[in-house]
Amino acid sequence: MSMRSRRFAILAAGLVALNLVLWLAPSGLALRQAIISQLFGPRLIRAEVLVRGVGNTTQDYLIDRGVITVAALDSLVLREQDGKLQTIPVVTTTQVTGLPRFDSVAALRKNLLVLVLRPANGPASLVQVEGRAPKGTVP
Repeated sequence: MSMRSRRFAILAAGLVALNLVLWLAPSGLALRQAIISQLFGPRLIRAEVLVRGVGNTTQDYLIDRGVITVAALDSLVLREQDGKLQTIPVVTTTQVTGLPRFDSVAALRKNLLVLVLRPANGPASLVQVEGRAPKGTVP
């Protein structure tokens, strides 16, 4: 085999390998995204997430999804999908997003479906209003 043929064979093998990698990469990334969507999507009930920060410190976050059964200025009580009642402290600086008419903690009310993010040892930092609870889900 001549040097020119050998170079061509190596180049062809490299291009085939590159093509194969690029062809398979999107499906691998899609699988990863599907797992994230399944874990943190609309079927999520509650989660605890540990995040590694600067200097090997960790931050512990709690995520709760449920229907507000009691809305006060200092706390929310959620009924989660598995029936558990969860009391979550809130403060006036808690960010409220989602539906435009619910823009503060004071605007939150009973029968709203919400997702709450909070540090494990503090009040909620974010309440995302997802809508009204479907009929028959709130006692």
